[in-house]
Parts: sequence; C-alpha cells; structure tokens
Amino acid sequence: YYEGEKGAERFVRMVFADGAVAHYEGESGAEWKVCVEFTKGNVHYYEGERGEGERGAERLVRMKFADGEVQHYEGEQGAERVVREEYPDGNVQYYEGEKGAERMVRVESANGNVHYYE
Repeated sequence: YYEGEKGAERFVRMVFADGAVAHYEGESGAEWKVCVEFTKGNVHYYEGERGEGERGAERLVRMKFADGEVQHYEGEQGAERVVREEYPDGNVQYYEGEKGAERMVRVESANGNVHYYE
C-alpha cells in the first residue's frame, strides 16, 4: 500500500498471503520497515539507517509474542542474536554468544533471586 501525493507516494504497508502485515515509515524512496504483525499476535520490530541504504537493510531488535514474552536482539542484520528474554511472570533471562550459539548466563527471577550460569 502507498500513501501520499501523486509522484511522491511512499510505501507504508505490505500484506502477505498468510495475513502478516509489514509497516514502513519514511519519505518516498527512503522507506524502512518498522514492524511486522503476524496473524497469531506476534510482532517483530526493526531498526535501521533511516533514509540511508536500501529497503531491506533493517535489523531485528525485538520480538513480542502473543503470550507476553519479549525477546531483545543485538547485532548487525543477519547476525542478530538474542540478548534478553522477558516473561510475563516477571522473570528475565540474559544471553551471550553469537547468533545460533547464544547461551543463558543469568536469570533474574520475579521474586528477586538471581541465578548465574557458566
């Protein structure tokens, strides 16, 4: 979907065959993906060089799941790795390592206990 005056239309939304919807921001020719909403309630959030580079160069920064879990990511596009998971019960898990090789290093429980892992 596009919005804007004729000749200055900007890309704002893409609807996929499975029902997922990607949302974009930015001026015409410099749009970037900000999030994708999936039909089961999950949402993926992205950041990138706004107005610079090409569409599709955004990196994943957060995934919010329908059950309330939130995963936080760091790293360049294609190498995003999980660094933290927050759960609805208040527990938070922290991770270190490269994409695909992340390992849990700490858990902060909702009751105040902190567990460390090596």
